[in-house]
Amino acid sequence: MRFSKWLAVGMVTAWAGGLAAPGLAADKPLNVALEFDPQPLDTATDGSYTNRVVTSVMCDSLIDLTPDLQFVPELATAWEWAADRLSLTVHLRPGVVFHDGAAFDAAAMAANIQRYKTAAYSIRKAEMAAIVSAEVVDPLTLRINLSRPYAPLIALLANRPGTPYSPKILDLPREQIAAHPVCAGPFAFKERVAQDHITLERFPGYWNAAAIKLPAVVFRTIPDSNIRKVNLAAGALDIAQHLAPTDVAGVTANPKLRVFKRPSLGFVPIEFNVGNGKAADTPLGRDPRVRQAFSMAIDRAALNQVAFDGQYVPSNQMEAPGNPYFNAGHPVPPRDIEGAKKLLAAAGVSHVAFTLRIGTDPLDGQVAQIIQAMVKDAGFDMTIVSEDSAALVAETQAGNFDATMLIWSGRPDPDGNAPIWLTCKGFTNWGRYCNPKYDDLIQQGASFQTAAERLPFYQQAADIYFADLPDVVIYHFSLLWGMSAKVGGFQGRPDGLWRPEGMSLAP
Repeated sequence: MRFSKWLAVGMVTAWAGGLAAPGLAADKPLNVALEFDPQPLDTATDGSYTNRVVTSVMCDSLIDLTPDLQFVPELATAWEWAADRLSLTVHLRPGVVFHDGAAFDAAAMAANIQRYKTAAYSIRKAEMAAIVSAEVVDPLTLRINLSRPYAPLIALLANRPGTPYSPKILDLPREQIAAHPVCAGPFAFKERVAQDHITLERFPGYWNAAAIKLPAVVFRTIPDSNIRKVNLAAGALDIAQHLAPTDVAGVTANPKLRVFKRPSLGFVPIEFNVGNGKAADTPLGRDPRVRQAFSMAIDRAALNQVAFDGQYVPSNQMEAPGNPYFNAGHPVPPRDIEGAKKLLAAAGVSHVAFTLRIGTDPLDGQVAQIIQAMVKDAGFDMTIVSEDSAALVAETQAGNFDATMLIWSGRPDPDGNAPIWLTCKGFTNWGRYCNPKYDDLIQQGASFQTAAERLPFYQQAADIYFADLPDVVIYHFSLLWGMSAKVGGFQGRPDGLWRPEGMSLAP
């Protein structure tokens, strides 16, 4: 139904202010396919990868991240640490306004930090734990005070906690904020139809308006990767997020299309319920040996070839192989069915039945089925339940799961990867794993500035993780964007995001 509508859909008429540059499609929006429908568009409550794709196009943050993972100014123009590393002074860009005309200044940014840190509904609280306060020094200067030295603050300000919404909407109920988000960035929110599309229009008051050539961006929800590919080839799409690895060769062969590939920070873990309610009281939840046996029963290299046509990276850690924070003492293991059976026997079980919850992406379904067949040989009877992303997250957060397969787009700072899944109050730690020793090592590592100083703490923390194994990482994905050859200026980042500055669409 959506497919036929797609091929027939007319192009949205975008804001027509100003003249289009010669050779550009003046009124044609950039049509982008998302693999699943975003959660409500509130940066205080969303943890979805597709949310971040939308909001990073719509909104600026204090700090931006370049394709080569360098932190650069955006709404901030500069920043400096205090000598004791207990505060960061941030200098703000003058002349910036939100989409509703409200001025962006230090007071507005301080109010946003306060909301992320204290709002009852905010899922950013764990990330903001080291922040004591945000102090207005003058209208364009903000001082962020910390309870302890916390080097990952820079990366945090380049993500959702550094993304301000208009102070005019911060006191509204969360549902109203998400229904019509208002931020400071190149595109303003226009409309949303759930499970169908989100439309953003170019904001003429944007501080860097000269860099924005596209009149509008329309994000379309198309879960089926084959339909994304067909619509791309038909010209109904300009960009397909998350191109299926098995489609790369076909898209590359089409002279009207191209593939943008970039190694990713992102990974896919299977998270087990080890402490979130009654559902944790299972062999998988109680005994790490059962979880280790599950991991041993998976042939990650074979999975990469069969499901991903060799395009992805087999992995068992939340830092990718080759990353400085990857723990070489725990290499990606080969499949070992006999070893898995011995671990199950040591745990006093020979047969383990459980349910794995996954999203609606057909590729996720294929991966789950391959894993299902692999682990069966060791004694695991895995049932697969597929549900939309909102239901999947809600059930997982509520503890109504044995295991769930999720996705994380990855962060340039290691504190934004494993710790958010594994620290006691990590905001994606929905299985409620908690080891105070792990938390202490992460906190110590985050207090230093250089990788050489931080690495030993994260390596020791990884040793604890592998002993307890509350999450089993399966692979790091490569970022594969399929796009029309008419799209110019696209630069995908290793975290899966992209920015619209400098992008164009030929007629």
